[in-house]
Amino acid sequence: MRDDFVFVDEVVSGIRWDAKYATWDNFTGKPVDGYLVNRVVGTRAFCAALEKARDKAAELGFGLLLWDVYRPQRAVDRFMRWAEEPEDGRKKARHYPNIERPQMFEQGYVATKSGHSRGSTVDLTLYRLDTGELADMGGDHDLMDVVSHHGADGVPEEAAKNRAHLCAVMEGSGFSSYECEWWHYTLKDEPHPDTYFDFPIE
Repeated sequence: MRDDFVFVDEVVSGIRWDAKYATWDNFTGKPVDGYLVNRVVGTRAFCAALEKARDKAAELGFGLLLWDVYRPQRAVDRFMRWAEEPEDGRKKARHYPNIERPQMFEQGYVATKSGHSRGSTVDLTLYRLDTGELADMGGDHDLMDVVSHHGADGVPEEAAKNRAHLCAVMEGSGFSSYECEWWHYTLKDEPHPDTYFDFPIE
């Protein structure tokens, strides 16, 4: 691992994580190339900003649960190959109910060059510190649908409030949001804005 990349949980205390692409619980239906362990990796600059976000979330009664930070380029390449494979229907209803696989790229839900591969982009959600339960966000991680967009119509009131809480926490800690995914944030002053890394998470 590069000198300025670390296991996030070793640097930022009090967070939870579930590295979806290291598991069978993701839109491809199996662990993805480059994710050899269920850990999250990011740059040191990312971790410093995430500490601020953790503290801001705690003031609202929430903790942070991370689904993905650094993503090896080989994982993105696997997504591209997967999009060309025949549809088996196993994950479609949950993750891309209204589009076909290739449209994930066309509509901006998956990128051929992902900000995650630069080490300072995160997919995350909130959980309640008092109960440990995940906050209602009106949709799951990687639900590639308009309901996942910021300001989407039809999102229940509580979920809309929770999305707004997450956005305020992250943008107040130096991150920028992504309009198509309520869970996706990138560090504004990321240290590697033009470099896409491919070392495995192991």
